[in-house]
Amino acid sequence: MAVLNLRSLAGGRILRGSQPFGMDTAATAAFLELHGIQAVVDLRSEYERAIVPWQLANGEVELVENPLDPRTASAGLQSIHTAEDLGELYLGWVRARPDWVAESLRPAVQGKRTLIHCSLGKDRTGVVSALALLATGADRAAVVADYAASTAALPTMLETMSAAWRLAVPEVPEEAFSPSLMLLQSPEAAMEYFLDRFGHEFGSAADYLRDAGLSGSELAGLRLR
Repeated sequence: MAVLNLRSLAGGRILRGSQPFGMDTAATAAFLELHGIQAVVDLRSEYERAIVPWQLANGEVELVENPLDPRTASAGLQSIHTAEDLGELYLGWVRARPDWVAESLRPAVQGKRTLIHCSLGKDRTGVVSALALLATGADRAAVVADYAASTAALPTMLETMSAAWRLAVPEVPEEAFSPSLMLLQSPEAAMEYFLDRFGHEFGSAADYLRDAGLSGSELAGLRLR
């Protein structure tokens, strides 16, 4: 198995993707070496990490556990019915947890080739990736396209994820892993909504990240020549 939904940002300084599906210690070591990964930032909750853990050898890479649990960080996932609702969920995260965003990017801004991931690499990873792209000077269209790319990967990821969860949490119904139920997938309109209101509330992504604790020199380092 592998890390799915994998793609690079910021000139290759950042990789974004899913959790590591079915990877033992040897497979993990081979994956990290293949991609030159020096740090892994895991955005999953403790509960999620226990179901699909990383199998890392001691000292292999820097592992940063920087959790955001969507079940406790929002008013209620069940209230999301439109793309705009999804964008508002993302805004709630960045309003409440600028520290979480900054710490997600800290290894990368310090010069390490970094994998950032959550469970599917769609929502939490999507928000952090959007701000990273904006901070490196990417245009709006590129940010939206990167976010929306996760939709195509969802069916394969959910099939793989359901197999892991059936073993660890058999009471979760199979229909919970239907792509049609997965928080509207990754619609462009959700990211468009997020970007519009983020800009109105916070100005630029670079300003937001500086206020969240990243220095100007760190942010400059994210821009690969």
